[in-house]
Amino acid sequence: MKKIHNILAIALLLTSSAVMAQQESVISFYRQHMNLVNPAYVGVDSMTIATSSLRKQWTGVAEAPETQTVSFGTYLGKNVGFGMTVIHDQTFVEKQTYVTVDFSYKLKMSETADVYFGIKAGGNTYNVNTTGLETYNLQSDPALGSINTFNPNLGVGALYKEGALYVSLSIPRLLNTKRATNDAGYASVKTDRPHIYLSGGYDIPLNGEFSSLVLKPSAMLRYVSGAPVSLDLTAMLQIEKNFEIGGMYRTDKAYAAMSTIRLSKRFLFGFAYEMSTQPTLAAARNTNEILLQFRF
Repeated sequence: MKKIHNILAIALLLTSSAVMAQQESVISFYRQHMNLVNPAYVGVDSMTIATSSLRKQWTGVAEAPETQTVSFGTYLGKNVGFGMTVIHDQTFVEKQTYVTVDFSYKLKMSETADVYFGIKAGGNTYNVNTTGLETYNLQSDPALGSINTFNPNLGVGALYKEGALYVSLSIPRLLNTKRATNDAGYASVKTDRPHIYLSGGYDIPLNGEFSSLVLKPSAMLRYVSGAPVSLDLTAMLQIEKNFEIGGMYRTDKAYAAMSTIRLSKRFLFGFAYEMSTQPTLAAARNTNEILLQFRF
């Protein structure tokens, strides 16, 4: 039974990977983690912020995809921002870590409007360790060779910010990257294409007896040639500047309930409970995401 379960789990992961193979890491709390995809965000509003998140996908499947992220951004003065980002993805025998250094520069457009430009430089380590596979052959299978690669990369981004409005456009990985694929039964390396991210949001203070509330709608669009467009639509309601509750809908047939709480002036905690409407993922259960953010 254990072998049957493992085979079913691997089949599910491979099927899902075929659908999502051309999509980079997806984060429900993208608005709190924007410099993961756009280097122009480091040092925005002259702030120093460190953010971390853990996303565990499909809790009903052993060794399902897991994403760990860390980002840091600070203002250096003279309109220059500096930061770093780390994205670590792990799925069964496949692991990859993307590390970058980010810089931004601010142009003052008016008393309330600024434009930021950013550049991201780093690289991605990619590893497939096939020794973790269980086979029925007494001898090693040459089709199950391990893969180790390193891919340097560059990214660019721009941000327009005016008061409670922001519009973001970025390509975090301009150069093609390599990953494993199944080629006629053999493990090989294929090339993925750059992704384009377009995001925007606006904070709407409510009036009258609801003056302590702020509605925060936002959206994140992801595009890569050869794959369906993915769009996140999110709405959060802020209560007394200390608590937010809301939800997200993703066109990849997923939706989430989300909440954040400010435990102190500097520390923010968030949790997202995401579910899929795809029938093939019904047995995979939910996805959990935890957000931790500290403002210096």
